[in-house]
Parts: sequence; C-alpha cells; structure tokens
Amino acid sequence: MWRASLRLKSLAVMLLTTLVSVVVALGAMVLYDLQAYHQGWVEDATAQAELLGTTSAPALSFDDPRMAQENLDLLRVQPRVRAAALYTAQGRLFASYGIGGGAPRVPAAPEAEGSREEDGELLVFKPVRDNGQVVGTVFLRTRYELHDRLVKYGAIALGVTAAAMLVALVLSSWLQHLVTQPVLEIAAVAQDVVRSRNYARRARRLSSDETGELAQAFNEMLAEIEQRTQALEASNRDKAREVEDRRLAQQEVMRLNQELEQRVQERTAQLEASNRELAAASEEAQRANRAKSEFLSNMSHELRTPLNAIIGFGQLLAADTAAPPERVKVFTEHIVGAGRHLLTLINEILNLAQIESGRVSLSLEPVRMDEVLAECRTMIEPLASRRGIGLEFSAQDANAVVADRTRLKQVLLNLLSNAVKYNRDGGTVWVRCIPAGPLLRVAVRDTGAGLRPEQLTSLFQPFNRLGQERGTQEGTGIGLVVTKRLVELMGGRIDVSSEPGQGSEFWIELPLAALQHPAAPGPLADAGHAPTLSELATVLCVEDNPTNLQLVEAILMARPGLRLLTARDGETGVALARAHRPQVILMDNHMPGMSGHDAQALLYRDPATAHIPVIALTADAMPEAVQQGLAAGYFRYLTKPIAPAELLKAVDEALAHARSHQAA
Repeated sequence: MWRASLRLKSLAVMLLTTLVSVVVALGAMVLYDLQAYHQGWVEDATAQAELLGTTSAPALSFDDPRMAQENLDLLRVQPRVRAAALYTAQGRLFASYGIGGGAPRVPAAPEAEGSREEDGELLVFKPVRDNGQVVGTVFLRTRYELHDRLVKYGAIALGVTAAAMLVALVLSSWLQHLVTQPVLEIAAVAQDVVRSRNYARRARRLSSDETGELAQAFNEMLAEIEQRTQALEASNRDKAREVEDRRLAQQEVMRLNQELEQRVQERTAQLEASNRELAAASEEAQRANRAKSEFLSNMSHELRTPLNAIIGFGQLLAADTAAPPERVKVFTEHIVGAGRHLLTLINEILNLAQIESGRVSLSLEPVRMDEVLAECRTMIEPLASRRGIGLEFSAQDANAVVADRTRLKQVLLNLLSNAVKYNRDGGTVWVRCIPAGPLLRVAVRDTGAGLRPEQLTSLFQPFNRLGQERGTQEGTGIGLVVTKRLVELMGGRIDVSSEPGQGSEFWIELPLAALQHPAAPGPLADAGHAPTLSELATVLCVEDNPTNLQLVEAILMARPGLRLLTARDGETGVALARAHRPQVILMDNHMPGMSGHDAQALLYRDPATAHIPVIALTADAMPEAVQQGLAAGYFRYLTKPIAPAELLKAVDEALAHARSHQAA
C-alpha cells in the first residue's frame, strides 16, 4: 500500500485525472485528423490518376507512346509523385515516368483498381476508359506523409499535455488545501491525544461542510471518552483499595496454609514415587510374564512333538505284541530318533538358559582359525558326504581371533551343520575367512533354497524354524539364537544375506588377535612390546545401527591396545558388561527393546558395574537431554554426528578414570 500524506494523495488523484482526460481527448482528436488526412491523400492521388488516365486515353487508343510519355512527363510539376506508368489493356507497360536517375520504380504488370501503402509511399492503380471501354491502366507512386504528420501531432500533444498538467498542478495545489486542511487538523489532534492521553484537547472547526461536521463529531467523541476515562479511573482506585484489602487477607490465609501445602506436596511426591516404582515393577513383571508365556508355549510345542512320536510308537508296540521284527525295528528307530531329538532340544534349552542368565563362563584368548576350521571340517564331512554335498574351505593363513575356543567351535559347527542340513542334495558349502580391519569375518555359504526377506526378520527368534518344522529335516529352532548370543558374548557379531533359490550366506565377525612369533622382530623398533590379551583395555560399544558401529570401530583403530566388544541391543550390552567388566562402555540411547537409558540405569545400580564409565553416543542433542543424561550418571554425553577427536578424547579420559579406580 502506498504510504503518503492525504495532500499528496489528493494531488496525485487530480493530476492523474487530468492526465487521463488530456490523453483521451488528444488521442481522439489525433486519430480523427489522421484518418481524415489519409482519406484526403488517397482521394487526391486517385483524382490525379483519373486525370492522367483521361488525358492519356487517346494515346492508348491510337497506340501513340510518344504522346503518352509527354503526358507522364508533365508530372514534374507534382513533386509528390515519385513514379508513374501506363499499361495497355493487355497489361503491357506502355510508358513510364520516375524522378531521379535510373529506371522508374514501376510494377512490371498492373494490379487491380485500388490503393495501398508500401514503404512510406502510396500506390494507386486506376483503369483508363475511352468511350466506356477500358483501354489500359494508369499507375501512380506518390509520397505518403502520414508518419511526418503523426510526429508533428505527437510533439503538439506533448506540449499540450505538459501545459495542462502544469495548470492542473497549480489549481490542485490551491484547491486541495481547502479540502485536506480540516482533516489534517483532526489527525494532528488525534495523534496528540494518543501520545499524551489528554482527552481535553479539541479540534478546530474550520468550515461548515462535511469536514466541519466531522470535526464536531470528533470533539464530541473526545468529550465522551474523557468522561468515561475519569469514571474508570475512579472505579480503578476503588478496586485497588479493595484488592489491597483482599491481598492482606489472602496473605494471612496463605501463611496459615503454607505448612499444610508443603506437607501435602511431600506426601504426594512420596506417593507418586511409590506409584511409579509400582507401575515399573508391574510393567516389568507383565513383560516378563508375556515373554515367559510365549517361551513356554513354544517350548511346549517343540517338546511335545518328539514326545508324541515316543509315546505313540511306544503305545503301538505295547498294543501289538505279535508285531513282526521288521515293524518293531522301524518303531524302535522312530522312538530312538525322537528321543535323540528331544535330548538335543533339552540341551539347547539348557544352553540358552545358561547364556541368558549370564552363567556362561568364557575364556577369551587368541585362537587360530585354521586349526578350529580343520577340526570342524573333520566333524561335518560325514554328514555332508551322505548327501553328496561338497565342502570347499578357502586357503587359511595363520589368522587368529580373540574368542573362547570351545564356544567358537560350537558356533562354527552350528553354521556348518545348518548349511549342510538345509542344502540341496549334491550342493556345495563354501567357507571363507576375510580380514575386515580389526575384525576377521568367517563366512559360510550354501546352495540351498534361500530365505525370503520376511523370514530374515524372524531368523534369530527361539523355536522359529521359518516353516522348516513342516519339512523332513529335524531341528530345534534354538541353535541360531544360541550362536548369536555366544558370538556377541565373545565381542563379535553375526549376520546373514540370502536370496530365494540362490542359497544363504551366514557370517560372524570376531576381533583379530596378534599371535606372538618369537623369531620375528616387532613392527617398530620404538614401539615396545605388543599388548597381550591381559593388557588390552576392553571397550564395549552398544549400538543397533551397523553403520554407526563400523564408524566407532574405525575411530578406535587409532588407539592401539584396545579390544572392542559390540552389542546390537541393550539386553546384550548389559550381559556383556556383566560378563567381561570392560573398562569403558559406549552406549547408544535409542535402541529397540531396552533403551540405552534403561541399560545405563541397570549398570549404574549394579555394584559390580557401577564404577564403569559409560559414554553416551546419541542423536538427542537437546540441552535438557544432555543435563538429564549427565545427572543420571553418564561419564560423558556425546551427540551425533560423532567427532573422532572428541570421541577419542572421551575414551582416553574414561580409561584414565578406570585406571585410577583400579589403583584405588
């Protein structure tokens, strides 16, 4: 919106109105005059063409070019005529005329009767008649001065417009004072009243027209406002006294109630704390009951399956005492097979229970992979040979990992037996060892049916055999769960990739260990001895995002003498912390299941792990979240994206804190 004074606006309106009126009037006049000028010019040229045709008709009739040329040469006295020509009735050029040197600018053949404009000139064609008969055509090219006339009119119009605008400016400057002065007077008084709150001011009435009535109404409004303001101020003073009296009375009441409110708040806080603890305990109990019920339901189903075979075939044997030996043998084999499956299932359940309860003891030490894989191959070859499945182990070097030898062998045997069990007859199983930074990846690949994406999400659930329970291969559905827990307890991780119809590839990653070779010198003369397993500082990283976990592993490679354990959820992190007692824990706060906050709280309340410094690695960077985390017992609170230097500094400080705690 244009912000300007009323005077400028009224002046602009007058000038704009005058300009529009002058432009419209001059435009109409110029257009009319130009049209009339064009018509007169065309009529004059047409008349001259008719006269030339009349005088030249005998020459055309008697075929006298000389006479026709003489008639055309008489056009010298008409400077506006630039060229002319006579054509016979057959359209042949009979005679021509043109000013200046060179050939005349005439058409090669006549056109229809009429006129037209071309390059600022007027062209006229007129038939020549003699005794009512057309004997030829006359052509004239004349100067057309309409453009010059338009320029002259434009100059005149600009001059007239400027003069009209000047007169309008003078008149409007004088007239607008009479109109705007009363309004400006009222505006000035209104602004002064707003600034000073002095409602006794009045505007002058400068005229008796509508502006004068406006000033009178404005003054009456100010008088009414002044009267109501005075009444309101008096009422406010009365209310202020009443409020003061009430305030004094309320102070006394507040003083009497203060102690009671404080006691109520204290009691309420105690009740709320008790309710929260009760709700948390109830929720934990419900969650435990749900997990227990689901586990017992699955376990009951798996246990009843082999028991059904044992009891059923046993009853058949008891009922059919005269059964032939072959039938007895078949039934007995079924009973023995079901019993072995039941024994395996019970052993797996007990194994999982020991792992979940944290009662599994691990002896982590450097283990040569070539030796363990050779033992596993010897044990799995009979099972593979019965189905014609080939075993291909890649050439193994002397790589070693930090692991429990017995548990590592159990993990590899489980992966190899699954690769053989769920493979196709005549298939192949490949085993590869691939160094990946500070880790060694051991991959087991088969040529079986593969797994669908929805099956991969449920792969590590207890008693979930992904539909294989309806197949011919026996299994417990617990082996992969136990394998996963054992790998994580040894500071590694397990994962799988699979395509339906193409087979599956399971792999585990464990920390590499440096084997001591007495004959080989150290890598650096001034580096001292390489840290042994007992001298390694253990760092536990609890992170569910594989990319973030790899980033932490890459950053910590800059610190020699560190052994990294990893966990993908809070429950596993707490179990590893209690089992290995690491010097430092790196904790992601937002994880499925048990969050990092809950895991840190459990470790902080446990006397066995309360002294371990826990560093938060989280994307929650709000100031209140940082304060709450530090108040909850975090040693440091680092926000993502992780700065390598900041993380290394925090780890160094945490290690120093851990060493001082051990020294104390």
